[in-house]
Amino acid sequence: MVVNMKKVFRLEGLGCANCAAKMEMKIGELDGVDSVSVNFITTKLVIEAEDDKMDSIIKSAEKIIRKIEPDTKLKKA
Repeated sequence: MVVNMKKVFRLEGLGCANCAAKMEMKIGELDGVDSVSVNFITTKLVIEAEDDKMDSIIKSAEKIIRKIEPDTKLKKA
């Protein structure tokens, strides 16, 4: 049985709405991700994904975020 988990983060230093959309798209393509949303206004990132893959998804998400906007930091909300 696949157990899904939801995690909420803040994107500290997010400065570009277009970048936020790119992050959302790229993170959404990761294996095990069920849904993802990046809200530019509230700087919130919500990832819903398979529980057993969540750690690697978060690591990959951090790399994606750094690649798109190097000054943005992923913080637990």
